[in-house]
Amino acid sequence: MSEEVGRTAQSGWEVGVSRTLPYSGARLWEFLLGREGVEVWLGAGVELPRERGEAYETANGITGEIRSFHEGTRVRLTWRPKDWDHDSTLQLTVVGQGRRSTLKFHQEWLADAAERAEQRAYWKDVTERVAAALAER
Repeated sequence: MSEEVGRTAQSGWEVGVSRTLPYSGARLWEFLLGREGVEVWLGAGVELPRERGEAYETANGITGEIRSFHEGTRVRLTWRPKDWDHDSTLQLTVVGQGRRSTLKFHQEWLADAAERAEQRAYWKDVTERVAAALAER
C-alpha cells in the first residue's frame, strides 16, 4: 500500500502552511483583513466579503466565495485562479497566543501532487510577505 503525502480521502490533495509571528492575534487579523493584508494573501483589487455566499474577484482573476467567516480567527472560502479548471477551498486561520500568533493557510481540493507543490511554495511565500509587511509597520 503506497500512501501519497498530501492526499486525503476526505479532501483530495491538500496543503497546509503555518508561521508563528511576534504579533498579537488581533494585530495579525486586523492586518490580514485590511486592504494591504488582503492584497498580500488574496490579491489586489478586492475587499474581502464577510458574509457566507458572497462572491469576490481579484484584479488578477482569482475568484471565489465566502464559505464561513469567524471574526478574529478564521475565514474559509473557495479559491480559483483564472487558469484553473476547478475550485479549491482555502482556510485562513489566526491563533493568538499572547504577544505572538500563528498564521495558518490550509488549502484543499487541489488537482494533483504538482499543484499541491506549487501551492505549498505559494503559501510559504505569502507568509514571508505577510511577515515582511508587518515588520515595516
